[in-house]
Amino acid sequence: MPGDDETVARTKGAAVAPVDEARSEGGFPSALSRGLSLVFAIACGAAVANVYFAQPLLVTIGHDLRMSPALVGGVVTLTQAGYGLGLFLLVPLGDMADRRRLVVTQLLFLVLALAVVATARTAVILLLGVAATGLLAVVTQTLVAFAASLAPPAERGRVVGLVTSGVVTGILVARTVSGLVADLAGWRAVYLASATLTALLALVLSRVLPRHDVPRPALTRYGPLLRSTVTFFLKERLPRSRALFCLLIFAAFSTLWSSVALPLSEPPYRWSHSAIGALGLIGVSGALAATVAGRLNDRGLARWTTGTALALLAISWVPLAFTRSSLWALAAGIVLLDLAVQAVHVTNQTLIHALYPEAGSRLIGGYMVFYAIGSATGALCATSLYAVAGWGAVCALGAAFSCLGLALWVFGGDAATDSVAKPRSRDSV
Repeated sequence: MPGDDETVARTKGAAVAPVDEARSEGGFPSALSRGLSLVFAIACGAAVANVYFAQPLLVTIGHDLRMSPALVGGVVTLTQAGYGLGLFLLVPLGDMADRRRLVVTQLLFLVLALAVVATARTAVILLLGVAATGLLAVVTQTLVAFAASLAPPAERGRVVGLVTSGVVTGILVARTVSGLVADLAGWRAVYLASATLTALLALVLSRVLPRHDVPRPALTRYGPLLRSTVTFFLKERLPRSRALFCLLIFAAFSTLWSSVALPLSEPPYRWSHSAIGALGLIGVSGALAATVAGRLNDRGLARWTTGTALALLAISWVPLAFTRSSLWALAAGIVLLDLAVQAVHVTNQTLIHALYPEAGSRLIGGYMVFYAIGSATGALCATSLYAVAGWGAVCALGAAFSCLGLALWVFGGDAATDSVAKPRSRDSV
């Protein structure tokens, strides 16, 4: 595996070709204003919310369309699978096409996908609609890479943390709003409202996002663009280890959030959709963790942040195991889990983007494929396991994913982190 600077520089030629970005006069990417950073965060949150709307609604959707519990679990799984496919096929286009135009186009197609879900009358149409929704919701990661490319290296962790806090907030609001709207107007109204909001968002972003009119001569064909993403992760140790962390933490995250509605909708709780959705607000600490983790990364504490967060993730499953007897235990587990997942996630993205700032879309897109794999795995395993073995087995599964991530960190899977002190120069690409 490449370890020293000379080897890393050699492998880069095969892994990624340079991509021009909007530059400031000093040669670094143009800095984001605070207002524009906030716009990026809001846009990311609104887009990613579409991936999580269904989680508190699974029981109602299943009853409405007469779907079996296993098939209902496929709603979450196919959404995540579509997201994973979009990460590999669509997000890298940000290194080849105008990102502003790409973002707006994806949002308009996302409006159509949401309309399909809202009007679905059969399970097949619904599943096709949620898969397309996941595919197009990857506009979130195009925006993350866009924001990171505009941030100077010394502030990249802060910017990624701020934008990721928008993503976390979007996920939390998605669960709360979807539960509330479903109780008031039915689950279809959730997707109709989102389609309207997404159309408005496309209009706003078409006006406020910076233009990228600089030519990109290095990669003008789609095939080489995708191959460069794969080659990068094959050649570089750090993105491989960070991608594995990503897979495991989001498998644990999805294990909780794709199945927690099931015990809460049963005796002794019998919670409504809005009550189950409001649970996500307890995890607001995750948004705080995103911003704090970004600042810790800017101070060179990435490895320490990762280890601490992974330990907290493993511990979180102890109180979560007592969900059926104590809501306080459930709340404590949610806080620990969300905080830990977001801290590792921000650290991962900051480190990976630092390797090749000029190929940010491919790097973030490739990394997030592992997010989708982990999320889909956790959702499918958790819902299936709950049906046959109950909540205790689900918690054991989440703890297994978490402890595996911690073991990877303890036994040196994160060693390459220490070699990433600064971004690579264009000359080494």
